[in-house]
Amino acid sequence: MSDVLRVLDAGPAVTLQDLGRTGYIAQGLTRGGALDRLALLEGAALLERPPTAAIEMIGYGGAFEASMDCRIALTGGRMQASLDGAPLAWNASHLLPAGAKLSIGGTQSGAVGYLHLGAGFEAPLLLGAMSAHLAAGLGTILTPGTELALAADTGTRVGWQITPEPRFSGGAVRILRSHQSHIFGEEMLARFTQTRFTRDARANRQGIRLNPEGPGFAAQGGLTVVSEIITSGDIQITGDGAPYVLMCESQTTGGYPRLATVLPADLPRIAQAPLGADIRFELLDHMEAARQEAASHARWRKLAQNCAPMVRNPADMSDLLSYQLISGVTDGHEGGI
Repeated sequence: MSDVLRVLDAGPAVTLQDLGRTGYIAQGLTRGGALDRLALLEGAALLERPPTAAIEMIGYGGAFEASMDCRIALTGGRMQASLDGAPLAWNASHLLPAGAKLSIGGTQSGAVGYLHLGAGFEAPLLLGAMSAHLAAGLGTILTPGTELALAADTGTRVGWQITPEPRFSGGAVRILRSHQSHIFGEEMLARFTQTRFTRDARANRQGIRLNPEGPGFAAQGGLTVVSEIITSGDIQITGDGAPYVLMCESQTTGGYPRLATVLPADLPRIAQAPLGADIRFELLDHMEAARQEAASHARWRKLAQNCAPMVRNPADMSDLLSYQLISGVTDGHEGGI
């Protein structure tokens, strides 16, 4: 039997998520995958491997125990984390000793946190991905008693931290026109970019509602728009005039008019906006949006450059002997003469 990560306790929205599925839009299945894809890339950079499935925790984490010594990384929205009661740094990699209790509490910034294991998990692929897509009935929420098989990890580096891209308190979100922007008119589109929004409590992996400061928005023709294909990032305007930003588990067709579309690179900012966070929108033309989207992805390909060893107090390091402190001096378990 392979080694496992045991779920001892779990919040209400803890699932296994990777980069999701592609190629199933025609069958009515959106990509799904991690709400904050950038957090998966940051975890991969910390653990020196390609991105793979991680445990996504919305609002609250849980408690976990591994049957073997393994590496972990914590990324995304910062959550309270401790190992056998000792606090752990977020946006960092650590050693999780066999039998030690990893506790992850509520969010302290952002909205969604991620727990990465050294080489990831060995779980069956469902339509080419490990991701739970609850709206489509694929996978399940993780509950106490769940055991996740761990993939063999050949990496050794722990005790590193990454400077995350800022996205955990709302702020400016870049948008471009959708196929239906014209039915709102230029005046309303301009007012949309001048309006302050706050993140509503009504939010999940399908969509996030934003509350406007001031009157809502409406398209000419109202709710008589013909249902057509939609995608993650589309901003639908519902009957009460409030926008919903569609997220990774949205439906694939819809009849609510779409005022604009969020750049894919800015969806992590929407996903991580905590309750009540301020959001404002910046409209780009399609050429500039394409340029900025490409620039974001080029920056993400270099995330490893944002990683550096943590500076830690040796007195607080229960795993001190697992580190190579001076060149040529190790913990004595590497073999040799």
